[in-house]
Amino acid sequence: MSDFLRQMAASSLERARDIREKRTVSGLSSRVRSAPPPIPLRFSASGFDIIAEAKLASPSEGKLVDGPASAETAMSLANDYVANGAAAISVLTEPDRFSGDLTHLEAVAAAVSVPVLRKDFLVDPVQIDEARAAGASGVLLIARIGSGDLLEEMTDQVLDLGMFVLVEIFDRSDLETAVRVFDREVLVGVNCRDLSTLEVDTTRFESLAPQLPDYLPTVAESGMTTSDDVAAVAGLGYSLALVGSSLVSRDDPGAALASFIAAGRSRLSGVVR
Repeated sequence: MSDFLRQMAASSLERARDIREKRTVSGLSSRVRSAPPPIPLRFSASGFDIIAEAKLASPSEGKLVDGPASAETAMSLANDYVANGAAAISVLTEPDRFSGDLTHLEAVAAAVSVPVLRKDFLVDPVQIDEARAAGASGVLLIARIGSGDLLEEMTDQVLDLGMFVLVEIFDRSDLETAVRVFDREVLVGVNCRDLSTLEVDTTRFESLAPQLPDYLPTVAESGMTTSDDVAAVAGLGYSLALVGSSLVSRDDPGAALASFIAAGRSRLSGVVR
């Protein structure tokens, strides 16, 4: 595990401990039971969709939005994405390096009609309940964090709550860990960002694609900055792309999203644009 990922996991563990110290688990469970039901992740007939990320900052690029890193900013982006065809919205809740917050997730989930994914470095099952209580319909789980047993436990908890789970891998070693949950209905994501250097290597999409299960939806994550990049991952067989920085950094994120979706779907239909 890289120093960066280790730091993120340690910070996340502290936040999980804080939940247990300040709020009873039974109280959180009550909020989960009273939350509106999760929204199913629905795929278009075209065979390709995009999860658009309301990403306000990143360790590699710093602040990404002109306005404040607030729930209102995240909600504005999310509404724009939904209006332009996003299948789901990803919301960062990691506070230290991504300027995320659980209130961003709560605001977005209350505002949009598509499922919302909690994206964070989750290390404790109590964080799954926290995500569901805040309105999340799905969560990201990083295969490299923790053990295979923890991945199985958290995956089962997510699915028991009626949510969807995106299991993220970076390399062949992660794939060997993630295979333990490939008998469940999960999404399998390939992140092409090296978490040691934070550099992007998009060749990872091509090298890992043949090794991914063909019976599960697959997600290309990070590194796609143009419509051609999105078309390329669609051509490799990925069912979805998760795109954040390259949308937020545009003058019109919604229009950029629409062009990315069109590029991916055109690649599958064989139309050259």
